Amino acid sequence: MSGLGGDPPGERIFLCASGDLVDGGKGVAFEVFWRGEALRAFAVRHRGRVQAYINRCTHVWTELDYREGHFFDATGELLVCATHGALFEPATGCCVGGPGRGPLQKIRTTEEDGRVYWHTAPLLQPQNA
Repeated sequence: MSGLGGDPPGERIFLCASGDLVDGGKGVAFEVFWRGEALRAFAVRHRGRVQAYINRCTHVWTELDYREGHFFDATGELLVCATHGALFEPATGCCVGGPGRGPLQKIRTTEEDGRVYWHTAPLLQPQNA
C-alpha cells in the first residue's frame, strides 16, 4: 500500500482490474479533486506493485503522459514527463533527473482479489462524488 503522508486509508475506490496494469506498460488514468482542483491522476505497475500519482509534473504543472496512458520512459523503469523530460522513480515519485522540482504527489492504492483500488484522503476526493 502507498499513500499521501500518514493519512488513514480513506474510502476505497475501484480503479481497474489488476490485469489492466502491466509492469512498465500503459497506465490507467482517473479523475480526482486534489486540494479543490479537478485533476487527472494515474496508476501504473512497476516491479509488481501498483503506484498512483497526481498527473502533474513538479516542473511546470503539465500532465506527464505524451499519449494517453504512456508514463514510462523507453526502459519501463522511470516515469517521464513528456514536456521537458523530468524523470521520476516509480516507487517513490522522487525526481531523479531533469527539471522536476520535487516528488510527484502519491496516491494510496491497494490491490486485492484481482482488483486495484485508490483511496481518498482529506484533500483527495473522486470527481464523481
